[in-house]
Amino acid sequence: MDQDGAETDFSASASVADGRTTVVVRGEVDMSTADAMFQAAVAEGAGSATLDLRGVTFFDSAAIHALIRLAERFPAGFEVIPSRQVRRVLDISGLSGQPWLVQGEPG
Repeated sequence: MDQDGAETDFSASASVADGRTTVVVRGEVDMSTADAMFQAAVAEGAGSATLDLRGVTFFDSAAIHALIRLAERFPAGFEVIPSRQVRRVLDISGLSGQPWLVQGEPG
């Protein structure tokens, strides 16, 4: 839910290839949707995961917690492709230097 109580625009679609789950996330990732993002990444039982967050417009502390849990679950095979909004939140949170964060401008 957003601050006005309206439904948020959120989707997380996963695909698996060569043992890597790729999850494309769009919309708002907050306390009502962060677990859905996490579950999409772990559902197929792959050994590594990529989160494509280029379509994410809002990202809160629950979303950060989900990223940390995924980084712990996939210690050698996790990457995050952030939107500008996600990158800003991770910068403010002190997480911009994490090895799983893809550097550079999103496409």
